[in-house]
Amino acid sequence: MMFQNYPDIVSVEDIADMLNLGKSSVYSLLQSDQIRHVRVGKKYIVPKQAVIDFVSGVRYDSVG
Repeated sequence: MMFQNYPDIVSVEDIADMLNLGKSSVYSLLQSDQIRHVRVGKKYIVPKQAVIDFVSGVRYDSVG
């Protein structure tokens, strides 16, 4: 399974490591809704599956 060494909910730092990107690039992906997430205050809650979907090219309709 892809990214099996990561928890089910990943941090911005985890995503940066998973995708070999800088944190600012990860924030850009999140802010442009390219990676599915929930925002709680200033914190991003990101399911690992959302990163897998992004890498796999799975598209989704954002809600709200």
